Amino acid sequence: MVSLTALWLPILLSAVLVFIASSIIHMLLGWHAGDWKKLSSEDAVLDALRPFKLPPGDYVAPRPSSMKEMGTPEFQAKATRGPRVMLTVLPASNSMPLNLALWFVYSIVVAVFAAYVAGATLGPGTPYMTVFRITSTVTFTAYALALWHDWIWYSRSLGYTIRSSIDGLIYALLTGGAFGWLWP
Repeated sequence: MVSLTALWLPILLSAVLVFIASSIIHMLLGWHAGDWKKLSSEDAVLDALRPFKLPPGDYVAPRPSSMKEMGTPEFQAKATRGPRVMLTVLPASNSMPLNLALWFVYSIVVAVFAAYVAGATLGPGTPYMTVFRITSTVTFTAYALALWHDWIWYSRSLGYTIRSSIDGLIYALLTGGAFGWLWP
């Protein structure tokens, strides 16, 4: 068994590597440029929504108030008439520095979980590939598997889900490499 405190360096290094890799993927490569579609009448849609002063949050329409209402002919007609919409309203001013800081903290949390699992199951001197395999697997589950939940339940694009899962695989490989290299 290896303590979390003995793994502070691979935890931090893996978070830095993931942060750098995600910055390259999202800002330089254009890999995710087509993830979101542009509304053909963007100004008109935004002008139509603005008077409602929707606070930031997640919305769905039509939205039944209960499972019972979902089965009513009135709700079924509304849903069939369409459109059916899922909408996330963001704050008017987006704080990219805050988002980047939260992403880095999240990457540290993922690395801590990978370190915990590896530390609880592997001893000092464990071979590189064994450490790599365990930490990469744990990390991949954190970065990629929940994306498929959103594809299944919230109709996220399959292309987005696959591309983001590949991102998760890259992050997992970097994390596994850092832990394998710096394992005590």
